[in-house]
Amino acid sequence: MDETTRRAVDAAVGWLDAHHGSGPQQQTMRILKVTEEAGEAASAWIGVQGQNPRKGVTHSPRDVADELADVALASFVAIRSLGFDPAEVLSAKAATVLDRMAAHQQRTAQAT
Repeated sequence: MDETTRRAVDAAVGWLDAHHGSGPQQQTMRILKVTEEAGEAASAWIGVQGQNPRKGVTHSPRDVADELADVALASFVAIRSLGFDPAEVLSAKAATVLDRMAAHQQRTAQAT
């Protein structure tokens, strides 16, 4: 996570805390925000594909990428709101994914 992203996440958490507090209900709202943003990304992808015959093509792949960035930022805000460092959580999860992929590749190589 770069410094701009870290500053944006910290500012968003501070702003939300100041306006709504930081208790369990607000943590819940911030987690639900991730789902809302994911829905917007899905909607944009539907728009790229022109799947709504009434609307046709309404979005570009860049619109989808922007919506996915909103999902990531909302996730980072939720993680920070739970008291964790988003960069550390993301890095640990990425390491887990790499380990799983390496183990799968090793099993696949042994099977052949």
